[in-house]
Amino acid sequence: MDRTQILTPRAIESLIADGHYIVIHDGQVLRLDGWSEKHPGGKLAIRHMVGRDATDEINVYHSAKTVRLMAAFRIGRIQAPWTNLTPPIRGGVFRKYQDEEESISSRSDDEEPPLASDVASVNSSTTSLELAADDDLKLDSGPLIRSTSKTLECDGYGSDNSHEVNHRRAFQAKADIFDPYSDLKGLTGRPLIKDQTRDAFTLQTMQDELQRDLENYPSLDAVTQRNITEKYQALHQRVKDEGYYDCRYIEYGKEFVRYTLLFVLFLVCLRAEWYMTSAVFLALFWQQTMFTAHDAGHRGITHNFVIDTLVGLFIADFCCGLSLGWWKSSHNVHHLVTNSPVSFNIAQHRRPDFGTNPSQEHDPDIQNCPMFVTGPTFFKSVRSSYYDFTFAWTAAADFLVRYQQYTYYPTMFIARFNLYLLSWLHLLSPRSQNLGSASWTRSAEIGFMLCYWYLFGYLLLWRSIPTWTLRVAFVLVSHVLTFPLHVQITLSHWATSTADLGDAESFPQRQLRTTMDVDCPTWLDFVHGGLQFQAVHHLFPRVPRHNLRKLQTLVKQFCTETGIEYKILGFVDGNKEVLSRLGEVGKQVEMLVQCQKYMAETGESGLH
Repeated sequence: MDRTQILTPRAIESLIADGHYIVIHDGQVLRLDGWSEKHPGGKLAIRHMVGRDATDEINVYHSAKTVRLMAAFRIGRIQAPWTNLTPPIRGGVFRKYQDEEESISSRSDDEEPPLASDVASVNSSTTSLELAADDDLKLDSGPLIRSTSKTLECDGYGSDNSHEVNHRRAFQAKADIFDPYSDLKGLTGRPLIKDQTRDAFTLQTMQDELQRDLENYPSLDAVTQRNITEKYQALHQRVKDEGYYDCRYIEYGKEFVRYTLLFVLFLVCLRAEWYMTSAVFLALFWQQTMFTAHDAGHRGITHNFVIDTLVGLFIADFCCGLSLGWWKSSHNVHHLVTNSPVSFNIAQHRRPDFGTNPSQEHDPDIQNCPMFVTGPTFFKSVRSSYYDFTFAWTAAADFLVRYQQYTYYPTMFIARFNLYLLSWLHLLSPRSQNLGSASWTRSAEIGFMLCYWYLFGYLLLWRSIPTWTLRVAFVLVSHVLTFPLHVQITLSHWATSTADLGDAESFPQRQLRTTMDVDCPTWLDFVHGGLQFQAVHHLFPRVPRHNLRKLQTLVKQFCTETGIEYKILGFVDGNKEVLSRLGEVGKQVEMLVQCQKYMAETGESGLH
């Protein structure tokens, strides 16, 4: 195969339809089928980039050496600019060449064949639909929703689809779909209609969040987003040139001294039989060391896969009993599709089968139903592409989500126990079986975690603490006091948007739109462990955390130049924002339950 040949969008679409993992990088077409099973970052990370220009994602997540090795997977090049396609894992539909031939043969002589650019535009804006005044649905290859327009756009059905148009009219009449620009009242932005169906309510709340983002962020037109991408790439080059990727090992020396002090205090208090004080120092040791495990998981210390992985395994698995492999598996996906963005096509909500097929959700970090819901997508059953599991919306969710702002902190107190469960479920599942350079990690993790449970469960709890009362108390104190780490993890994303602005949105805008930083004085950086710079970290995940504060200044300048909001709040205000978000969603669920109750009492149909 000629690796210098120009592949058309139609040819690339056909390759994807054949099941190939085709990714665009720096104008080159990469076929990553053979690499996907060996990818240390997991197969899902590649699947989410299929059909997309992943230049920014590849460059910031990989070393220069790894990027150079990708030339081996090149099968051609594209003619820029490239219009992103929706990956199959997110619901993108692709046609083989023979499918097009069959379509052409069945087409009348006076009909023109579809253009490749039309195919690209349909697949690259899966949430664009124009509800025209004449009630016809029309395709539009432009931005998802123009902020100056009062029409909602979403692709998927042509104006000749009379069945769809008729159903939409009936659905609007029956469910009282609101004008999105009527007087804004209540949490959903519109007055409550008591006989509103679950489908209509979910659609309404998602439209509201979508519209807010479109009004508050730069336009999604190609020129604007390309300008943002070019500025981001220039910033990344500056980050490399000015040495932000260079690790200041003296800072980790200071970290090591602090970790050692905490561990020694834990042992001294344990020997003195001050069991609860000992548990406090153990909790602090766990919390602090996990910050370095996070750095190692991103290869942000030595930038060497083997060395950083061993550092991460020793801290996470051996010292803390948590699987680094599980964390990396979910965290890599989280970074690529932060706060989903959900594969949600508003047009699907107007189909007769809406509600029978769950929407797809991709970010495992916000898949916590029925305990917590941070956006309206979960108001109906949602299929997780990460867990390959459907989060069904049940009566339990109706009850628990209404009170989630009150159960948030109590749940964070016991979150560590859930991490034990998730760690072992991952290690015992096929997902943990790696090939290639990461093939050794699974056995190493199992060995390290068995050592942890021998040391903690047998030598510490059973042999060193005399009574069951003290053992239980020790476990509770040591585990509950790690809750600030769990709060810190959720703080940067749970209060931000979960709306999907489509594949036209650039990587830096998407990361900044769904992530928030926490403001704190320099002397408190060790308490937050670098997690207070999540927006900066999401833009440059391999930059060592001790360089993030300095890099924050450049990111703020970038946001000013591009018009993208840089969200930053103090720790207390950030907590208030998360509680406010949880409370807002809880009240939306309360309103939804009232709608259902009203419909059940009045005999209205459409209750799901």
